[in-house]
Amino acid sequence: MAPDSPPAAPERARTRGPWALAGRRFLRNRTAVAAAVVFALIVVFVLSAPLWADRVAGTGPNQSHTLEKIEVGGEERDVVSVEGLPIGPQWLGAGGKFFLGADGRLGRDEMVRLMYGGRTSLLVGISAAALITVIAVVLGLLAGYFRGWVDTAIARTLDVIWSLPVFLIGLSVGVSLALGGLNLGPVELSGGSLLIPIGIIAIFSLPYVARPVRGQVIALSEMEFVEAATAQGAGPLRLMWSEILPNLASTIIVFATLTVANSMLFEAGLSFLGAGVQPPNSSWGLMVSNGVGLLNTQPLLAIAPGLMIMLTVLSLNLVGDGLREALDPRSAARVEVRGGTIPAEGAEGAL
Repeated sequence: MAPDSPPAAPERARTRGPWALAGRRFLRNRTAVAAAVVFALIVVFVLSAPLWADRVAGTGPNQSHTLEKIEVGGEERDVVSVEGLPIGPQWLGAGGKFFLGADGRLGRDEMVRLMYGGRTSLLVGISAAALITVIAVVLGLLAGYFRGWVDTAIARTLDVIWSLPVFLIGLSVGVSLALGGLNLGPVELSGGSLLIPIGIIAIFSLPYVARPVRGQVIALSEMEFVEAATAQGAGPLRLMWSEILPNLASTIIVFATLTVANSMLFEAGLSFLGAGVQPPNSSWGLMVSNGVGLLNTQPLLAIAPGLMIMLTVLSLNLVGDGLREALDPRSAARVEVRGGTIPAEGAEGAL
């Protein structure tokens, strides 16, 4: 009789890294996933602006149609009436032209402007958020690691900005720069430059990200892995770049997502009051401002861009909350094995 074959080695349990686990936790959050899908659809919508303008509407975002007529159901209608009232939403009655109607000033296609305005709002929001995140991380690393007078100077500056009536000062600065532009030696910007609202939002929103980052850097600086790297001769630059910064990744991702939403709200408020994006550029905040005067006759001119702002900000906030829950370093680490998950405390026995 043949000797018994040796027992097969137990199959090695499959483990996943922290980022893979965070991704699975995020995908299990149906609300966050749905919000991410909504935001992706909004991005596709605004990026399709040239295609809609060329293939469907046949007009640009700033092209005036005040004296023109369009054919709707075999009947010609004025784009802007003699009384100055713009044509309302045509849906599919005019072959896609003036789908949301025309604005009240120049008879411009509101659907085209909504799509191009979304591109501007997203550009300003994402650019401002990126600038805020980069500066906040640099300042937070310097203040939290070096402490002393460096921390005092940075922290007190952030406190001063934090204590200011941010929106009122941002509004005043925005109006001033919109009227006269910016001319500081080699730096020269026209009043309609998008860099002006981006800069205003970045400066006045900086403390909301830099202060938490600084606090986390202070906590990480006391950790054993930093002390071990210091004992091995690592310098400040290497410690900040190779040891502390990677441990800030989850915090940076969450704050970057939420900052995009806050920056878009800030831009919408500035543009609504004439201190943000300037004509002929279009943004959702500026479109709401232009549509307020026609709320009684054409409410969609203000409701449509306002609804887009609400959906974008809400979806980004929900995505940010989902990322925070998925990447929360305080949550119990879990190890995934075939057939289910077990807490990290019991992983050693299972493996």
